[in-house]
Amino acid sequence: MPLINILPVVQILGFLLILLSALMTLPVTLLMFEGAVPDWLAFVKSAAICFGVGLAGFLSAGRKRHALKQRQMFILTVSAWVIIPGFASLPLLLSDLNLSVTDAFFESISGVTTTGSTILTGLDTLPADILLWRSILQWMGGIGIIGMAVAILPFLRIGGMRLFATESSEWTEKAVPRTNRLARGLVVSYLLLTVSCIAAYWLLGMDLFNAINHALTTVSTGGYSTSDSSMGQFDQLSIFVASSIFMMLGSVPFFLFVRLVNGQAQPLLRDRQVHFFIKFLVLVAAVIALYRVLNDGAVPLDAFVHALFNVTSVVTTTGYASQDYSLWGPFVVVLFFFLTFVGGCSGSTAGGMKIFRFQLSMLLLREQVLRLMHPNAVVARHYNGRIISDEIVASSVAFSFIFLATLAVVASMLALLGLDLTTSLSGAATALSNVGPGLGDIIGPAGNFQTLPDAAKWVLMTAMLLGRLELLSVFVMFSPQFWRS
Repeated sequence: MPLINILPVVQILGFLLILLSALMTLPVTLLMFEGAVPDWLAFVKSAAICFGVGLAGFLSAGRKRHALKQRQMFILTVSAWVIIPGFASLPLLLSDLNLSVTDAFFESISGVTTTGSTILTGLDTLPADILLWRSILQWMGGIGIIGMAVAILPFLRIGGMRLFATESSEWTEKAVPRTNRLARGLVVSYLLLTVSCIAAYWLLGMDLFNAINHALTTVSTGGYSTSDSSMGQFDQLSIFVASSIFMMLGSVPFFLFVRLVNGQAQPLLRDRQVHFFIKFLVLVAAVIALYRVLNDGAVPLDAFVHALFNVTSVVTTTGYASQDYSLWGPFVVVLFFFLTFVGGCSGSTAGGMKIFRFQLSMLLLREQVLRLMHPNAVVARHYNGRIISDEIVASSVAFSFIFLATLAVVASMLALLGLDLTTSLSGAATALSNVGPGLGDIIGPAGNFQTLPDAAKWVLMTAMLLGRLELLSVFVMFSPQFWRS
């Protein structure tokens, strides 16, 4: 069996670390004029380390341009999501927060994977540079480490379209054939959404610092906030509505935004996945609002806005909270647990199982019912005007099985470490779906993950990475066939 040439992988990882070192200078640069950079030395040291290691990795392959093969692309995909969070944790580790390696790595992985689970308390009094760095981590993770790789691959003269496909096992519309147009469209769309979100938050009353931080974590569907009370610190319905809209936009397939930037609006307006996604959010929010009005006497408008915000936050795997929804009644708690698994649209920044897979399951159920009534009938599966191949069906079934099996394993491991049923099950679900808060008194919307044992945090970190890479991209590397010629 021939050895795999990892020099191209090391070269690209080196370039990504150089980009990461540049991002590490942003908190110092943006806040230096306000004189509020208490951890500036930690960021400078971290940036220097990242740049040095990145430059060494980038130069290790020499001037020769290497073409990535399939196995190298999978190795790059998985290793990037492990190495980048490791280096991104350096500012947290070297800061005055006195975090352990486990806690710093947990906060970083949760940020880069846009999960939003946190071990930090007292966010309202944390230094501004640390808060901004957490938001930058999620914004960076939203566009994706592999999205960044696609953007720089033309510079390295390496074709990147197949690499982008290895980030997840999902089926998405790849309407832009050229890698450079794809990368440009992704970056432009992401930047436009971010700037629009900053402007909306600022116009609705947030100060500029909070507007920037929350825009970065809204569009990326990450969920980090600047307060322990999350978005509840603002207590303004108009902000909750605007946040719900931008969380939805962050969960729409970004390939549709690319086509929109290129002047093609019809694909976005007619996409079945987007239509179902929005209808689903509004319907569930209406049900919860009605339940609260009838049982708690809540004001209808307030009940609907808070329900829509929190349902959107959980389904899009953002993880914000406007109120402690675990206090809304047992029906709502159970409903939110199942909403944890749904996720946004395929090809978006959101995690979870994705709306498309649920739509595909409904199509398959309809097909089976028709076959029971008409055994000889020929039923064609159509979605957005295209025929769904058996390969896509098999991939979806395989993902669903691995997702549920992994959920069971992670929840069992957490239970073995002494966590209660609610914490174990909801913790496994929220980590694997990259949602953020779980359920219960410990990791619920009003709690955090600080008090969990270190072993449990490492289990949850592994689940976050598996969920962000949609499992199959990782498990394929454990196949003996992967390492054979």
